Amino acid sequence: MRDPKQTQTPIEDLAELRSYFASHNVVREYIAHTSKVHSVGWSCDGRRLASGSFDKSVAIFNLEKSKLVQDFVFKGHTGSVDQLCWHASHADLLSTASGDKSVRIWDTRSHKCAASISTKGENINIAWSPNGSTIAVGNKEDLVSFIDTRTYKVVTEEQFNFEVNEISWNNDSDLFYLTNGLGCVHIMTYPGLHLQTVLKAHPGTCICIEHDPTGRYFATGSADALVSLWHVQELACLRVFSRLEWPVRTLSFSFDGRLLASASEDHVIDIGDTETGEKVAEIPVQAATFTVAWHPSRYLVAFACEDKEPPERKRDAGNLKLWGLPNN
Repeated sequence: MRDPKQTQTPIEDLAELRSYFASHNVVREYIAHTSKVHSVGWSCDGRRLASGSFDKSVAIFNLEKSKLVQDFVFKGHTGSVDQLCWHASHADLLSTASGDKSVRIWDTRSHKCAASISTKGENINIAWSPNGSTIAVGNKEDLVSFIDTRTYKVVTEEQFNFEVNEISWNNDSDLFYLTNGLGCVHIMTYPGLHLQTVLKAHPGTCICIEHDPTGRYFATGSADALVSLWHVQELACLRVFSRLEWPVRTLSFSFDGRLLASASEDHVIDIGDTETGEKVAEIPVQAATFTVAWHPSRYLVAFACEDKEPPERKRDAGNLKLWGLPNN
């Protein structure tokens, strides 16, 4: 069986994929924070993994061969770091959304905060446009602010009259997507913010959305425990993944768009095949999983779970995990 190098060759055959993960299913656990990890994400070159936590910090790990080595910790936020997002083509720049009413840009070369942008509310989600020019950030009051990354200033704001759950860009950065509490996906033009389409994606609250790196698909996860896979151009639902039993909290596509990881309060993370909908593998977990991220060029998944101990025993608080390592 092939061994993942720095850039892995996509595996086309479903049986071969299953065979690969039967021999590459080791999980390694790493201590990253002193309390719950809210978000994990890989730099575009795949050399670094960042995690944001309730403990107000951002931990940076280097991927060395097949293990993570903690490099340093960014501190500066005065509230929980709820979501993070790397620049799509600049491997050293990372953005974070915090409950402290700010967005921060961090530079992993200088180990410094490159910018801090004040926003109007407690931020819960963030999405950096693939062309790098704009950061969108959403807060608890359903206000989405758009930050120009040349000036680090908020250039426009959009207040929604419904629950905004997660935000995303298409690969061309000219369409902006958001999921809402009514089970819909709103697709708007950018920068005009004209509503182009409303997709009724799920009967339950539409929680999360993710675009596939190849630009073919996007996926939505819902409180109805379903994951829908959509064709980007035709806006048609291609298939539905229904193996989870709890609300789907987080999604991630593999680098080749072939695999979709879905996680929830189920005690497995589901790895599905986007071409057939069939299960390729599953990652056993002991607790609810709220963040999952495929590596940008290898079949490796980073994720973080809720603390599996009661609140008074924080033994597993703040850990992150890496799955897909060889069994030998």
